[in-house]
Amino acid sequence: MTTERTADWAERAVAEAEALAGRESGRLSPEQQVLERIERARRRRPRIRESRVTLAHGAGGKATRTLVEGIFVEAFRNPTLEALDDAAVLRPNVDRLAFTTDSYVVSPLFFPGGDIGDLAVNGTVNDLAVSGARPLYLAAGFILEEGFPVADLQRITASMAAAARRAGVQIVTGDTKVVQRGKADGCYVNTAGVGLLERPVALGTGHVRPGDAIIVSGPIGDHGVTVMLARGELDIEADLVSDTAPLHGLVAALLDAAPGVRLLRDATRGGVATVLNEVAQAAEVAVVLDEAAVPVRPAVTGACELLGIDPLYVACEGRFVAVVDGTQTEAAVAALRRHPLGGDASVIGHVAADPPGIVLLRTAFGGTRVVDLLVGDPLPRIC
Repeated sequence: MTTERTADWAERAVAEAEALAGRESGRLSPEQQVLERIERARRRRPRIRESRVTLAHGAGGKATRTLVEGIFVEAFRNPTLEALDDAAVLRPNVDRLAFTTDSYVVSPLFFPGGDIGDLAVNGTVNDLAVSGARPLYLAAGFILEEGFPVADLQRITASMAAAARRAGVQIVTGDTKVVQRGKADGCYVNTAGVGLLERPVALGTGHVRPGDAIIVSGPIGDHGVTVMLARGELDIEADLVSDTAPLHGLVAALLDAAPGVRLLRDATRGGVATVLNEVAQAAEVAVVLDEAAVPVRPAVTGACELLGIDPLYVACEGRFVAVVDGTQTEAAVAALRRHPLGGDASVIGHVAADPPGIVLLRTAFGGTRVVDLLVGDPLPRIC
């Protein structure tokens, strides 16, 4: 140890000894008393006292730290996040990972069956799940509008934390920005996710073949119609809740039972119709649907008729579309129906060779019509 370092150490030791002596004798110097108060304040868990988000909460100072630690770290608490580093260091020690990101701007923020918080977690978990991955870690970014109620933010983060626990994932890093009043719609959430590809499966449109079966994991359109009715702009009442849910357990059950799964897609924005059009065009095949086989709740059907929209285009947040080898259809459906989230799984159609790139629907009246991609979104801001 050098003479200079020895002197520094000695000075610190003397200062610590003096402080200890002062505490024991009850005679702390004014400077020591200030330092003691600072240290006690730092040891306390931060607690946000404001009732609404202010621009100071996005400025990077004490208010920002209080917001981050008092709300986000408190809700998502785990050792990786608590380090508050610029990036979470992960050590999966595996060959294949899946990575995804998505943003959530749903209006209203709270709706029957869920809110923007669990929607953000489940949506990213499901993007990983339909790639065949087991979700592990999430990142969460928040864009908050000045004046946003702190109580609502706490409700959203609590919902996210509960959804993460149900899905078995950790929220390990994130970011917060505050924009001026009127520059956002209360709260937007961006999430990114990392998952582990444990199975030697290859999923994608390149594997789709004529003769494959088209399966949906449950009734469609619940989420989109629930959000639309929750806005209160229409004088329609329906006993509906969002279907938002984490799907990786259901996907795992399907992959274990049917090695002939060709492709999985979660039917979010654009609904089942958009997913199947993307499949038909990318694989250069035809998709033929049976209208009578598509599971739709009566309340969704009734609301869609009043709104003049087709349930096939309405978003889901807890349903996926599977393309499965036609010889394994029975095993696939049985596996899905044994799972709590797949009790109403149904075969809704099949893949054909012609006409390539087209989705056809055989109607209940015996006719056939083309199910094309929509130019716009019939239900904006639903996810």
